[in-house]
Amino acid sequence: MEKPITERLEPTETGLARAAEILRDGGRVAFPTETVYGLGADATNGTAVAGIYAAKGRPSFNPLIAHVADADMAKRYVVWSDLADRVAGAFWPGPLTLVLPLRPDCGISELVTAGLDTLAVRVPAHPLAQDLLRMVGVPLAAPSANPSGRISPTTPAHVLAGLDGEIEAVLMGGACEVGVESTILGLAGDPVLLRPGGLPAEALEAMLGRPLATGGDADAPSAPGQLLSHYAPAAGMRLNATEARAGELLLGFGPVAGDMTLSAAGDLHEAAANLFGHLHALDAQSANRGAGVIAVAPIPETGLGRAINDRLRRAAAPRG
Repeated sequence: MEKPITERLEPTETGLARAAEILRDGGRVAFPTETVYGLGADATNGTAVAGIYAAKGRPSFNPLIAHVADADMAKRYVVWSDLADRVAGAFWPGPLTLVLPLRPDCGISELVTAGLDTLAVRVPAHPLAQDLLRMVGVPLAAPSANPSGRISPTTPAHVLAGLDGEIEAVLMGGACEVGVESTILGLAGDPVLLRPGGLPAEALEAMLGRPLATGGDADAPSAPGQLLSHYAPAAGMRLNATEARAGELLLGFGPVAGDMTLSAAGDLHEAAANLFGHLHALDAQSANRGAGVIAVAPIPETGLGRAINDRLRRAAAPRG
């Protein structure tokens, strides 16, 4: 795939309009928030979200934060609650992410949720981020705009040092005010601090009137900043299969056609965008048909293939 020429967009109406156009067309734009620069893509477009992983390099499938313009936009995608309303009223816009149950059929790509039934949502306070979100009109998935494993970027220069020529544009918004990622609060059940960040936990505890439990299960991440778990379908998994055996369903790729195929063209971006949805669908088919195993065609161990294979190996790991 030909690498893009990264546009430098000024923080003007013209620059914002161009950034919104790129995002609506499935591209990636780094933009400032008050915490760090985020690498944004349309959270409802799986191929666009897969492009985030490709640009960052050596990606891992991990829940991403969906940035929204306000609480009303968030309510289209998550199941809201009175407690969420109180917390959002106190701290949004700002460096706080809420993890809430995902609304069924809301259109968010499963690459954003990592196949979970919750969604991390945040209303950033930076005026450029606010303007961009309102102009685009959809949530933007936006991890930090840096190559994987590097220091998070807080200026356009930091972004360009790592991603120039890898993404479509950077919205040149100056230095970020907070400079550390958002605090993440789980509200899918009792409140739990999932990641410390730009909003002190003490401020949350003062508002809630109680100490916060801390969470984050290495085998069941519910937010960014936690270790990955494997996706464990009810069916067993067999990797590097070139054909299905008796009693198996085949997940194809490239020349290996299957009951479902990640990408007939062998496109790793398309395969990454399809992975979680296809595994869910084949797992359901396997239960209906009584098939005990999902066989998976070989995936190249390059680019996004490294992440796809990592996820598949976790899915196929022995289950205690």
